[in-house]
Amino acid sequence: MRRGLSRRLMLASVLAYGMFASRVFAGNGTPLNPNSANELAIAVYGDAPYGTAPDDTAEFEASPAFIDSINRDPKVDLVVQVGDIHSGKQYCTEDYDQSIYDLWKRFKDPLVYTPGDNEWTDCHKAAEGGGTFNQTTQQIDYVVDSSGNFVDYAKGDPIANLDLVRSIFFANPGTTLGGRKKQVLSQAIDFDTAHPSDGKYLENVMWEQSKVVFVTINLPGGSNNDMDVWYGAPTETSAQTQERNERTGADLRWLDAAFERANADGAEAVVIIAQADMWDPEKGAAHQAGYEPYIEEIDSLATEFGNPVLMFNGDSHVYQSGNPMSPSDPNYSIHPGHDVPNFHRIVVHGSTFPLEWLRLTVKPGVNAPAGSFAFGPFSWQRVLP
Repeated sequence: MRRGLSRRLMLASVLAYGMFASRVFAGNGTPLNPNSANELAIAVYGDAPYGTAPDDTAEFEASPAFIDSINRDPKVDLVVQVGDIHSGKQYCTEDYDQSIYDLWKRFKDPLVYTPGDNEWTDCHKAAEGGGTFNQTTQQIDYVVDSSGNFVDYAKGDPIANLDLVRSIFFANPGTTLGGRKKQVLSQAIDFDTAHPSDGKYLENVMWEQSKVVFVTINLPGGSNNDMDVWYGAPTETSAQTQERNERTGADLRWLDAAFERANADGAEAVVIIAQADMWDPEKGAAHQAGYEPYIEEIDSLATEFGNPVLMFNGDSHVYQSGNPMSPSDPNYSIHPGHDVPNFHRIVVHGSTFPLEWLRLTVKPGVNAPAGSFAFGPFSWQRVLP
């Protein structure tokens, strides 16, 4: 059996499991532990390893030492990767995705990963090995190698590449990657039965510890929430429209569920983890408009919650710490009209040497004022290996 077909069959069985196993973890207290009040340290990073070309492996080769630097930190209990496992100038292949999965086995702690745009949404782009719409032929000119073979998995089709990512990295929904495993709540298992398509989102997870609810959503950066038309065609396909609408709906319902859990359990804070920088000034407001439903929902949920809401994302690569939902923030103009003082956002450094990770410390009972390196029960440090 061909590997691609084998993976699709495995994915189908995983999705079937999610459909009948709804809420199997909700009562056992493992992924959702409102009684945990321990101090917690998490290593957060993203947009790595990157290459400047398909054959640039410098960051990949440096990754074992980078991972070891996290492993050596006795304070770290968990690792979070906020997406983008290669750059926008590298190809989307099954072998590469598998190499990252194998690399991450080196982590001794549990690893939570949320997909980025470069490993699925943007695979259609020619720079990533996809293709370009030909105005003359009205067909797509796909990128091929010297032997005439398509270089990308499924010719860069975003949906096929997301399914590939799921089959490799999320083959065991509700269980983290890395060395020591941790159970988390997966939307594939605990989804709203009124929206059965939400069961596809293996990658959306949630867990609660140290009086904090953590939630990940599949929110790709770079492509304006997947509004960049695939292959540069004149109009988007119905498949693209359906992808964006289903995922956005599932994401928003998953956020609602996380805040519902936080309110019910009296959590002190919520952490949202996603890939997209929804306030990237380089992209500008027009190219960030597709994220407005998320901004509106976070505004509403955080305002009602009242306690600290911390968000992590990658995407724009340069470290930032601030509140873009405050009129005083320099990025406020990207999504104006929101004023949420109990919100704070961190962009983790990525893409370039030196590789860097951020140590997030959670101390229940602490309520620090918002600052460059502290907010509510959170404090953080930038770490260079």
